[in-house]
Amino acid sequence: MRETKVNRDPKPPAATCNAGSGHPWVQPALWVALGSGLGGMARVVLAGVVEAGLGFRFPIGILTVNVLGSFAIGLAAGLFMTRARRAAGSNARHFVMTGLCGGFTTFSFFSLDTLRMLETGRPAAALLYSILTLSLSLAAVWAGHRLTR
Repeated sequence: MRETKVNRDPKPPAATCNAGSGHPWVQPALWVALGSGLGGMARVVLAGVVEAGLGFRFPIGILTVNVLGSFAIGLAAGLFMTRARRAAGSNARHFVMTGLCGGFTTFSFFSLDTLRMLETGRPAAALLYSILTLSLSLAAVWAGHRLTR
C-alpha cells in the first residue's frame, strides 16, 4: 500500500515565473508590452489635454507627443548607451525605449493626420505639420541625447 503525503503547511507553495526560459525574447517582449501600454495611455491623455479647448484644425496634441517622445528617447539613448549602460540591464532599455517611448509616440497618427489634411484640401497645413514634426522631433532627440554628454 502506498502512502500519500499530505501537505499540512497552511501556506500554498510559492508561485514561480519562468518567463523567458528557453526563449530569450519572451522577457524583453513582456517589458515592451508593459511600457507600450503605459506609453500609449500617456499619449492619449497628453494629446487630449493639449488639444482640449484649443479648437485647432491642426493635430497639435500629436505633434507635442512626438516631440516630447523624441526628447525622451534621445535622453534614454544617451543614458543607456553611455554612463548607465552597465548599470541598467537590457530589460530597462526595452521597457523605456521600445515600450514607453514607442507606445507614447506615434508615426501612424502623424501619417494619418497628414493624409486627412491633404484630403480636405489643406496642403499647406500638411506641409507645415510634416516640417514641424520632422524638424522639432530631430531637434528634441538631439537635445535629449546631448544632455547626457
